[in-house]
Amino acid sequence: MNKNEKFVITINREVGSGGRTVGRKLAEKLGVKYCDKAIVEGLTHKFGLSIERIEEIKAQKKSWWKDINNYYNTLVSSAALPMEAEVKLDNKTMFETEKRILQEIAAQTSCVVAGRTGFMVFRTWPNHLNIFIQASMEHRVKRIMQRQNVTEQKARDIIAKLDADRETYIQKYEDTSRYDARNYQLVLSMDDLTEDGAVDVIMSYINSMSK
Repeated sequence: MNKNEKFVITINREVGSGGRTVGRKLAEKLGVKYCDKAIVEGLTHKFGLSIERIEEIKAQKKSWWKDINNYYNTLVSSAALPMEAEVKLDNKTMFETEKRILQEIAAQTSCVVAGRTGFMVFRTWPNHLNIFIQASMEHRVKRIMQRQNVTEQKARDIIAKLDADRETYIQKYEDTSRYDARNYQLVLSMDDLTEDGAVDVIMSYINSMSK
């Protein structure tokens, strides 16, 4: 990946690893947009987006990206998730719509995408970097206990459910596993890294690729 050209970085992560925070800090360090579930769902609800609606907006209004970009900035700054134009989509359509939204954003500007099956969406994208962030079960349990103020057993239950749900979701649409290292250019363990330390490692890797 060349950081001097338009790029997209995807962050797939295990729950409790701190990967979402790493993704946000990485985007800030690079000075690019950060996209996660809340952002994509916020855009979907605000604009009533479906694949067909995205194409209509693009065809009828040349400033569609400016409108979405302005709202994106508002959404990020306010951490809001508005529902004024909520659209009901089945799972398959939602997957395709989210994929299209992410690709439209990446086509306009460099960005870091956390979750949202980004490693699948952008695996053939020019100038991309797929990263997987993991951690030991002990690390993940401890972090969830602290952040969500739950018992150890509750933390383990949360991890087990989300791990299973995410793997099932991936396999529903692609013949692969989110744990297959071949899907990524860089895999990091957070056991001996702080979130800022992980960002430093990623930046070193990116800088080595950009020379």
